[in-house]
Amino acid sequence: MQVVEDVVIVGAGISGLTTALGLHRLGIRSLVLESFHSLRITGFALTTWTNAWKALDAIGVGDYLRQQHLTLLGNVVFSRISGLQTFEMSFKEKGKYGDHENRCVKRKLLLEALASELPSGTIRFSSKVVSIEESGYFKLVHLADGTILKAKILVGCDGVNSVVAKWLGFKPPVFTGRSAIRGCAEFKSSHDFDPMFMQYFGNGVRSGVVPCDDKNVYWAITWTPSSQEKELEENPAQLKRYMLSKLGKVSDEVRAVVENTDLDAFISSPLRCRHPWELIWGNISKGNVCVAGDALHPMTPDIGQGGCAALEDGVVLARCLGEALLKNRSQEIRDEGEQGKVEYKMIERGLNKYASERKWRSFDLISTAYVVGFIQEADGKIMTFLRDKFFSPILAGLLLKKADYDCGKLRSF
Repeated sequence: MQVVEDVVIVGAGISGLTTALGLHRLGIRSLVLESFHSLRITGFALTTWTNAWKALDAIGVGDYLRQQHLTLLGNVVFSRISGLQTFEMSFKEKGKYGDHENRCVKRKLLLEALASELPSGTIRFSSKVVSIEESGYFKLVHLADGTILKAKILVGCDGVNSVVAKWLGFKPPVFTGRSAIRGCAEFKSSHDFDPMFMQYFGNGVRSGVVPCDDKNVYWAITWTPSSQEKELEENPAQLKRYMLSKLGKVSDEVRAVVENTDLDAFISSPLRCRHPWELIWGNISKGNVCVAGDALHPMTPDIGQGGCAALEDGVVLARCLGEALLKNRSQEIRDEGEQGKVEYKMIERGLNKYASERKWRSFDLISTAYVVGFIQEADGKIMTFLRDKFFSPILAGLLLKKADYDCGKLRSF
């Protein structure tokens, strides 16, 4: 049996739920398909920069999340080799779009905040998409349980292994040669960390520690694993011990954060990204289909913009679809066949507008993240000297520069 849906969103991650909530705010119903049995909270937390808060405010959940997370005051960089501070930058300066704002938001709270604002039944769990086919002005979305959904609009927010991105012709994201481990330590009483984003570089390893609130501290380590190190991935206890040995000269407080993290967090994840030129030559949208979030712009975590860009995607996409669908509703078209054609063309124009707006922004973020990660994780005495003495202010400045962006409001019509 085929079920007709106006908007089908594949994936209940950050971009999928943001798009659905944006459409809901505009009075447009959508159906979100999630292959997992519940909201996915892997990743633990994410840095949310100024651009992310603009998007969160646009969909009406910004203030709720602000109340539960500390405001970060600045960025401090240390050498893993000497243990000495090499650079410090304040986040208090003004940008092009007003005051900078940065917090480390727990992923679980973010997803729950987005999902809680959606009407009951919007998210359908345990719904894995296995194939997509054309059917006139519709797309037929085939699920693993045999259900077939007939969608007027199909949005792929299904991550780096996106079925929708593959249908649009994108190649799988490439492995960068680097891996990451992320975790979050919860202290029984308040921790002693200042509200700062702390980074450590040296000997081919990059790590970061940042408080989320009074009791939770998020951390991440990225490095280029050898074949011997990859064998440790099968044993979380060994991997934890190995990561502690890779921390270098850090304070006892920072070391305690990793030590206090449960073994469940010690899963090594390969870092993948999309070749940025694919966004220029590829199809971000085609007809009534498009992609957003990691399905569109998988990137390395080196400028902390993956989740922020996904929030931007959701707001821009909801706005462009709102323009197409709401304007179409206001038109009187008596012929039913003509109605379908007109609606399809308006949807296509809306998605083309979205693709045009997100193309260069995504290109910029993917490219910048890759270059920043290459410099930050580079080994060797010459590169270490240049990074610690000259590049640190430039790299830190890029964090604020790329975050100084406003995706706009939900309504422009």
